[in-house]
Amino acid sequence: MAALDPLARREFLRGLMEFVAEHEATVVLSSHLVSDLERVCDHLITLVASRVRLAGDVEELLATHFRLTTARRDADSLPDGLEVVRAVHTGRQSTFVVRAESAVHDPAWVMEPLDLEDLVLTYLDPAGAAPGARPVPETLR
Repeated sequence: MAALDPLARREFLRGLMEFVAEHEATVVLSSHLVSDLERVCDHLITLVASRVRLAGDVEELLATHFRLTTARRDADSLPDGLEVVRAVHTGRQSTFVVRAESAVHDPAWVMEPLDLEDLVLTYLDPAGAAPGARPVPETLR
């Protein structure tokens, strides 16, 4: 798919979605173009070194991952109930990608949702992975 020009790729994806809707089919799609995946996927599996790092319903994954930014702090200063997936610190600022069941309501933290590309890149990049960060467990249906 990546070798197609943008117009041909859009047409291919439109045709694919029509097929899925008409035949109630399941399609396994492999792509490094996350923007394409965001338009058509309802379930995502991300592999790193042949291991599942992220898996689940796209809406659920996006609803439970957030970016938190504040003045430089350690992860132990995060509010309770958050699992750090990625931590990046600069001289004056700390940014964490966290997995949480609900929003953080603390004025010391700026909380932002992630888009699918940010979420996928967070799990693909081992450089910023928090110590002990675990893959997202998936509930089988």
